[in-house]
Amino acid sequence: MKRTSAGLLVLLALFAAGGGYLLDQLLTAGGRATFTPSLLLPVLLLLIAAAALGVSWPVRRSVRSGIRIDPFRALRAATLARASSLVGALMAGFGAGLLVFLLSRPIDPPVGSTVAMLALIGSAVVLVIAALIAEQFCTLPKDPDDSEPRELSPEPGRGH
Repeated sequence: MKRTSAGLLVLLALFAAGGGYLLDQLLTAGGRATFTPSLLLPVLLLLIAAAALGVSWPVRRSVRSGIRIDPFRALRAATLARASSLVGALMAGFGAGLLVFLLSRPIDPPVGSTVAMLALIGSAVVLVIAALIAEQFCTLPKDPDDSEPRELSPEPGRGH
């Protein structure tokens, strides 16, 4: 399993930012209020970040100590970390798109909406960082024979 690339995260964030901006544009064109995410969403994203770090910590400890760990547990930790980074990038971009739309309007945006967008963006960035750290925890140390570090989960088609 390859590590999550920064280019993919940036691309997802840009795509989601366009979607957030377009959603608010369509809502206001239809005479509706702009979309404001719940303040519980940032809390949920922070809980996911903590879960990703919590699940991957035993894997890191196992790699450092040399004690064998269940490979399925390690795979679940790596998968959760990767999925969390992708969701974090999407949420950060979506919140940024909503915020750009609000700030581009001729009237001042409500403080509650702005705070909700900033909280969403901030917690999503924390989720991406935590997920990338958790993914790093799931990386095996480099062997002297290898030219690049190995991942805990085998690549498809490699017959491990």
